Amino acid sequence: MRRRRPTLLAALTLTATVALALSACGSDENFGKGGDEITSADTGDKPSASPTPPSLSTAAADRPKVELPSDLKLTFEGAETADPVKDAVLADNAERMRAVDAAVAGTDPEGKALGFYNTGKALEAARSWVGQFEKANATVTGQVRYVDREEELRDKTSAVLTFCADESKGFSKGFSKDKKTGKVAKTPVTKSSYVQYNTRLDKNADGVWQTSQILSTRGAAQCQP
Repeated sequence: MRRRRPTLLAALTLTATVALALSACGSDENFGKGGDEITSADTGDKPSASPTPPSLSTAAADRPKVELPSDLKLTFEGAETADPVKDAVLADNAERMRAVDAAVAGTDPEGKALGFYNTGKALEAARSWVGQFEKANATVTGQVRYVDREEELRDKTSAVLTFCADESKGFSKGFSKDKKTGKVAKTPVTKSSYVQYNTRLDKNADGVWQTSQILSTRGAAQCQP
């Protein structure tokens, strides 16, 4: 993955329409292609608990446990820095990405983690994205790497984080799975398999860095290998 300086949004005053470009796997612009062929039901995959990053803030005693199916693996590079506050931002962002996928995969059917790690427009967009999968009776599978994670602390309770998602072995575009048959729809790896995220996080009263606004750009040049 090519290293690049993050394109930090000056204010991240994103509209609701822009915020709906969010996903656990990038913009939803390609979601549903071929989705009318996907049916319903559960595959019965056993969920595997994601490891708890050591830098998660301990202020919130009731953090939900995020579990993912055994056939879905998310990897977050650069999880620790020399700054404990930045580490907390990175850790809560990682849990946020896991939370969206857990809601899509059905391992968090009530969306508890989704609401724990998202707020505002980001929460609205996350629920919309999950709803699209539910409507298509689909889920996600594969491996996704999150790299080039760069953050900027604005003040004690707000931060901006940019990062790239490598979905070349994951659920980019066609990597959705039929919940009933378990059949995975795949498409060739293209530049659209790489996504850039620009996000804003706000620290709430419980010490959780919640994602409040998010913008994703599929096929971003900064994220190409």
